[in-house]
Amino acid sequence: MRILVATDAWHPQVNGVVRTLTKLAEAAKPLGVEFTFLTPQSFRTFAMPSYRDVRLAMPRPARIAKLIEEARPDSIHIATEGPIGLMVRRYCRQRRLPFTTSFHTRFPEYVRARVPVPGSLIWRALRRFHSASRAVMAATPALARELTERGFDNVVLWPRGVDTGLFHPRAIDLCLPAPVFLSVGRVAVEKNLEAFLDLDLPGTKVVIGDGPARASLEEAYPDAIFLGEKHGEALAEIYAAADVFVFPSKTDTFGLVLLEALASGLPVAAFPVKGPRDVIGDAPVGALDQDLRSACLAALDISRQACVEFAANYTWEVSARAFVDSIRAVGAVLPGRTGAQEARFVA
Repeated sequence: MRILVATDAWHPQVNGVVRTLTKLAEAAKPLGVEFTFLTPQSFRTFAMPSYRDVRLAMPRPARIAKLIEEARPDSIHIATEGPIGLMVRRYCRQRRLPFTTSFHTRFPEYVRARVPVPGSLIWRALRRFHSASRAVMAATPALARELTERGFDNVVLWPRGVDTGLFHPRAIDLCLPAPVFLSVGRVAVEKNLEAFLDLDLPGTKVVIGDGPARASLEEAYPDAIFLGEKHGEALAEIYAAADVFVFPSKTDTFGLVLLEALASGLPVAAFPVKGPRDVIGDAPVGALDQDLRSACLAALDISRQACVEFAANYTWEVSARAFVDSIRAVGAVLPGRTGAQEARFVA
C-alpha cells in the first residue's frame, strides 16, 4: 500500500508534526506500507509572518496534480491545514477522491497568541476544512471527544509513539547546579515559556529549541541556559541528565516531547490543560497544577522508573498500524487501487 501524505510542515522544521510523520513512515515499512510526502520542498516558499524560520509553500493546482499523479498513491492523507493541505483537498474534492486528515495544532489558541482573531471563526474554518475527510485523526481520546463536540465528523483515534531505543535513562552529568529543570520545544510565544522562566526554582533552568522568541528570552532571562536545537543522541542525553521536564504550553494537542521525557525517566511538570492532561491522565508520572512552581517541586519526588514503564506503552509500531487500519476501515483507498497494491499490506 502506498500512502501520500500532504504536509505544510517538513524538514528543516523541528516540531511534533515533522517528527510524527517521519517516525510514522519508518514504523510502517514492516507493515508493507510505503509513504511518500508532498511537502514545501517541491514549491517556492515565503517566510511565515512573525515566524521567519517557517516557510510556507506557494503551490499551484497544476503542480499539485502532477506530483500526486506521479506518486500514484493508493490513499491520500492531508496532515496540515496550510496552503499544500488546501490545494490537495481541492484536488481530491474536484475529482471526488476519498482522503483522510489529521488534527495536530490548536490553531485558535495559536493564532490568538499573535493576533486578536475570534476563536469561533478559526474553529469554523477548521470544521470546513476537515468536513469532507473520511477520517479525522486525533492523538488522544480527549481530543477526539472535543473535536466531536465541536461539530467535527468521522473523528478516529491515532495514538502517538516514542523511540525507546533512543530515549531511555542513562548516567549523564551536565555539570550544572541541581536540580535541572528542562523544557524542550519551539521557542515561540504560543509555548508560554515565560511561565517557566519566571519561576523561582532551585538549581538550573535549561531550554532546548529555537524559534522567533529565543533572542528576546535569552536577554530577559540571563540565568537560564539556552542550548538551541538538539537532535538524536545529543537531545536524548540532555533529557536523561535532567531532573524534571517542564511543559508550560497551554495550546498543544499532544506534545511528543512529553513521551520523550518520560521514556528518558524524566517526570513531567505542567499545567492541568489538554495536552499534558490527555497524555498523563491519572498516571503517577507527572505533577499537573495551576501553580507551575508547585508542580515542578512535586515532580522531583516522582519515581523515574514509573515514567519509563509508562512510556513503554507507546510505540510507533502501534501508531502506524492504527493509522493504516483507519484508512482501510473508512474506505479511503483510491478507485482502481484496491487490488495488488492493497494486498501488499501485511495485516
